[in-house]
Amino acid sequence: METTKIPLLPLHQDIETKAVLRKSALAHQALAEFKGVISSLPNERILLETLALREARESSAIENIISTFDEIYRSSFQNQQFASPAAKEVHQYAKALIEGFDLVKTNGLLTNNTILQIQEVVEQNKAGFRRLPGTKLLNDQTGEVIYTPPQDYDTILNLMQNLESFINDDSMMDLDPLIKMAIIHYQFESIHPFYDGNGRTGRIINVLYLVQKGLLTLPILYLSSYIITHKNDYYRLLQEIRVKESWEAWMLFILDGVEKTAKEGIILIQALRLLMQEQKSQIRALAPKLYSQDLLNSLFKYPYTKIEYLQKDLRVSRNTSIRYLDDLVSANILVKHKIGRENYYEHVKLFKLLSGQKNAT
Repeated sequence: METTKIPLLPLHQDIETKAVLRKSALAHQALAEFKGVISSLPNERILLETLALREARESSAIENIISTFDEIYRSSFQNQQFASPAAKEVHQYAKALIEGFDLVKTNGLLTNNTILQIQEVVEQNKAGFRRLPGTKLLNDQTGEVIYTPPQDYDTILNLMQNLESFINDDSMMDLDPLIKMAIIHYQFESIHPFYDGNGRTGRIINVLYLVQKGLLTLPILYLSSYIITHKNDYYRLLQEIRVKESWEAWMLFILDGVEKTAKEGIILIQALRLLMQEQKSQIRALAPKLYSQDLLNSLFKYPYTKIEYLQKDLRVSRNTSIRYLDDLVSANILVKHKIGRENYYEHVKLFKLLSGQKNAT
């Protein structure tokens, strides 16, 4: 299959059809409600700690990097010492997401340098944009080449510089930002600028763009769960743009993903808030001197916690941290386990909630 010629942005066709604009309005409504629910938490930053690994697992699974919730959360408190290769890749993704978020918040821009840094963390190398030909996208079942992205470095660099301008300069094409995000994602995945990690880097770019545009305060709209559920449609619709320029179906797909993912996020964060309130009351009733908002925040950062985490978060001594954790075990909030000589503490209800198990509260 010949290399598909990718046009420079902006597009010279009507993207905002009536159907797309109607769907965009619904997606914006759900996203605004999601943003409001996030801000209702006493410390919204804890969501980065608890949810980044959740998204990382789903996004990695799209690339057939398979791990369990238990595996990725356990390997966190073990400093990844005993993590499987898949779990390590999940942790790298979560780290890249958070580092990318901090860069966008600091700079107010989503540049190629940021994208290169994200991919470097995801893949743990500094290969940068592709300089060698040979990269092709294959059908998972048949091995058939379905798409050949640009093969030479100069073309890739030119397209990525154009994409960088499109991301950061709204005067290039006056579009609804959710519609623009869908174009950015298509363009990035079609350029396929890296040797590896394009899919995961592209999905991080999606949510960082929404942060840049002020539609989210945290990068926790996790489209990966939607994409993996509709994986065949995702790849089919990307290819139909390349072959038929079928933009409307792609737009409706992405906007539906934003709407549904935002609604799922609302339910999750509301459940998280209820669990925090429930356990706040438990701690105050059983050990009133133990309670503090910092303690509650620390508990909800880690499905599995340990003595050192509480020491760091609360700035207390090791003995005080041990006493706090033992009190929380007595209150049936944590369950104590032992690996070798080290104790760790499972926040059972939080783990069930994050892993999608029923009866989490």
